[in-house]
Amino acid sequence: MTNNVEGPPAGRVPAHPPDTVWPVIALVCLAQFMMVLDAAIVNVALPAMESDLGLGTEGLQWAVNAYLLTFAGFLLVGGRMADLWGRRRAFIAGLVVFTIASLVGGLATTPGTLIAARAAQGLGAAAVSPATLTILTTAIPAGPARARAIATWGAVGAIGGTAGSLAGGLLTDYLSWRWTLLINVPIGAVAILAALWLLTERRAPGTRGLDLAGAIAVTLGLSALELGLLQTPQYGWGSARALVPLVLGMVALAVFVLVQARFARTPLMPLRILRSRSVSGALLVQFFLGAAGFAVWYFLSLHMQQVLGYSALQAGLAFLPHTVAVIIASKATPRLVERFGLRPLLVAGALISAAGFAWQATITPDSGLLAGIVLPGVLITGGLGLTSAPIAMAATAGARRGEEGAVSGVLNSSRQVGGSLGLAALTTLAASQAGAPASGYALAFAACAGLVAAGALSVFALPGPSTGGGGRAEPAR
Repeated sequence: MTNNVEGPPAGRVPAHPPDTVWPVIALVCLAQFMMVLDAAIVNVALPAMESDLGLGTEGLQWAVNAYLLTFAGFLLVGGRMADLWGRRRAFIAGLVVFTIASLVGGLATTPGTLIAARAAQGLGAAAVSPATLTILTTAIPAGPARARAIATWGAVGAIGGTAGSLAGGLLTDYLSWRWTLLINVPIGAVAILAALWLLTERRAPGTRGLDLAGAIAVTLGLSALELGLLQTPQYGWGSARALVPLVLGMVALAVFVLVQARFARTPLMPLRILRSRSVSGALLVQFFLGAAGFAVWYFLSLHMQQVLGYSALQAGLAFLPHTVAVIIASKATPRLVERFGLRPLLVAGALISAAGFAWQATITPDSGLLAGIVLPGVLITGGLGLTSAPIAMAATAGARRGEEGAVSGVLNSSRQVGGSLGLAALTTLAASQAGAPASGYALAFAACAGLVAAGALSVFALPGPSTGGGGRAEPAR
């Protein structure tokens, strides 16, 4: 790929020399792939983990939830760290934590060690994931080249979720469950060395320290909210184990908003970023699409293994067309954005995905692989693939210089919280069809169609008309 990158605007120094731009893009995409992959890769390895370490039912849940909990809870802190202390520093520190935690988890001999390692992986991912987007948007000036880079970044993230199921099945069946974690060690080491060589340090001018009170409040709030959501499928929405953390999380988030508005000298999340329709509109769209997007992999995986009797590896292979659809849609996104603009493409992608979910809602135990899994799934993931990069473009277009990390952290948090809330609600909905799992999954997919349709309507909260290229739309004031 040639370095066909537009020059920076007058008076602005490029973040990286032109000859290192595309290696930087490759690096941040690799890191993003690792973070998303790790959220899914251990799912198919859980039975082997339980057999080897004696985790038990609750331990198995925490082997997954510990990562999701710390990842969601520290996203805003990780995003703001990239702005205040430098993207290079935050990115490398997160990679180091993530890689060491992967090594510890892969060598774990007790349930406690494994769960603690998974939590530490989430901490590292919370620093790395927001930094990837901020490095990307500061490495390339606004224009078609940035649109292509963000499309690639979005595709890699989407592929990571699909690849996790396949890679987890392959590694568990042919090596050991431990390699679902140990595989991160050599990849992480290469990424750290590349980051030390390629990345230049940048941070927002005039910033000094982190808003400690805001960091504590938002981390506790998001972590408690995520914990409550993770408890609802097992214990129900009205149980104390779900309700207490949900209430505490909402109270802590309210305190966080108060601190940001009244007391913080250097706010963790400057509330002015939400005044930009580009940012607030993108967050709303991301919330709805994330609520449905998380569910497709979860329920289809359960349907294939529990209803159709597929092995973990067979289920992973059945997701390959979904991955291909994401790749094709994401590669087409920059040209489509240039031709039609962000809003029309977002609406079209969401409606295509909604149609796929509506088709998927007709699933039965007798549905074949092609009509029951592949074709509706291709519509779902292809449609979502058309929306991933435009959402990021819209959000970052509304960010002030020096606040890209905060916007990226909020965008990631919106996706994570929307996905967790949606999955918790949809799991409860699916469980209402006791004794008929296929009917429950069909009901969940029908609800997903409604969520994605709501996302399509939310697109009109964005400013328009918006042309492509990731250009700056409406900066926060």
